[in-house]
Amino acid sequence: MLMALPSFRTVDPSRERLRCLSFEDCDETAPLSGSGEGLTSRRVWSREDWFISTTQRLPGPPSIMVSAEGDAVLGIGIDWAEEFHDVALGTVEKGVIEQFRIDHDPAGVAALIERALRLEPDPAEVRVVLETRHGLLVEALIDAGFTVVPVNPDLVARRRGPARKKDDAEDARICCLLALDRHAALKTLIPHGEIGGELRAIARDDERATRDQRRLLNRLRADLQTTYPAALLLAGKDLGAPTVLRLLERWPTQPELAEASREDIEAFARAGRHGWPDRFADRVVAAVAAPSLPTRDYLVRAKAAGIRLAAVQLLALHEARRGWEQRMAELLLGGQRTGRDHTVKDPDPGKAFPGGEIYLSMPGLGDLLAARIAGEIGEHITQFDHPSGLQCYAGTAPVTRRSGKSDFVVARRLAHNHYLGAAVHQWAFCSLLQSGWAREFYDGKIAAKKGHHAALRALSNRWLEILWHCLTKSVLYDETVHVANRNRALGHAA
Repeated sequence: MLMALPSFRTVDPSRERLRCLSFEDCDETAPLSGSGEGLTSRRVWSREDWFISTTQRLPGPPSIMVSAEGDAVLGIGIDWAEEFHDVALGTVEKGVIEQFRIDHDPAGVAALIERALRLEPDPAEVRVVLETRHGLLVEALIDAGFTVVPVNPDLVARRRGPARKKDDAEDARICCLLALDRHAALKTLIPHGEIGGELRAIARDDERATRDQRRLLNRLRADLQTTYPAALLLAGKDLGAPTVLRLLERWPTQPELAEASREDIEAFARAGRHGWPDRFADRVVAAVAAPSLPTRDYLVRAKAAGIRLAAVQLLALHEARRGWEQRMAELLLGGQRTGRDHTVKDPDPGKAFPGGEIYLSMPGLGDLLAARIAGEIGEHITQFDHPSGLQCYAGTAPVTRRSGKSDFVVARRLAHNHYLGAAVHQWAFCSLLQSGWAREFYDGKIAAKKGHHAALRALSNRWLEILWHCLTKSVLYDETVHVANRNRALGHAA
């Protein structure tokens, strides 16, 4: 027997009115108590909204999402933007009951929080779904005590319907339905603490500064090749050395450097605390006197300001990265490093990152790489129930597919934390010189006709599993123990 389909009714989202899917016989005339000023809302029954889900469920009445105390949960869906945010509020019994827009300012966010608390006095029972896990809006919602659930934008895109049309109000409505769907396995956001948040922010800025440094060095080298060959001869392979950059800042053209006396150059090196100012002066004189192809005078004049600007920028980046590296080392162990061995004499556990010693015990991890990885993982390793969760988050876990009679196809995971993935990839490369089993594992992948980066990703996958076990058990990494366990496991497998 064919069942009669319910009628669907939509309202123009540009007027910021309620949009829902409703039965023909539902009550749409009762006003919604506590509606915002200037907002047209109605009391509706939208049970069809509950069935918009990618998860399988048995036919029947909608399941009610309740808390441990038995109270219904208030769902909030937010489609965030830079200047404003589209918001959808809903409950399990009624579905989406209200949609509106707020400005990205203290008044708008405060109005949203006040509206949600009028509908649900307990902030812990307010579940917010949005497509980001960072930003001032997320921090304000967490400070209000709401349960924040970040989702991948692809999850929202898959629920837009056959047309897949992008609409901010529609995305907010879908996020609200996700917040009410107890069958959707969504992870609650566990925010970083103060130490973890600072470590992650500094590590990300340092990585961006690394890319900027490389870009500026390449541009500076290209300019020096056409107008300043003596500088390249003097710098050699270390164009980013502070002494060379200060020299380019003071004498941005080769004719200006040629006019400087040997005493001026030696005084310059001594002021910059160069170890051997006389040797540096001899190198500068020899580089200027070395034969080179003639340069164009107009290019020398045109590139002088650009060379000085690049030198100033590179010096600023060098000083900033040096300070960041010292701060990251302090945050890992809770104190300032001193001495030749860079140890902490009086560490303060309250100011140290949880598990900082465990990260530094891993082969191939120094202060910089350990800070990058620890900052992205955060203080709460318990948010990853299994090593595979951490591996997927870092992008090292492969994606396997099989359809019909076709064999497995292993593909690289594209959706992941790219900051963490890049740091772990570099960690795997650095561990080749410090870990015997890692080198053996890498050579085995190369012998199996795997590429260099594919072998490093496989090694990264193993390192993350080891790191997860060490963090969850609060033990330092021991190469001897791991090699013994690995040989025993390989022996059982054989």
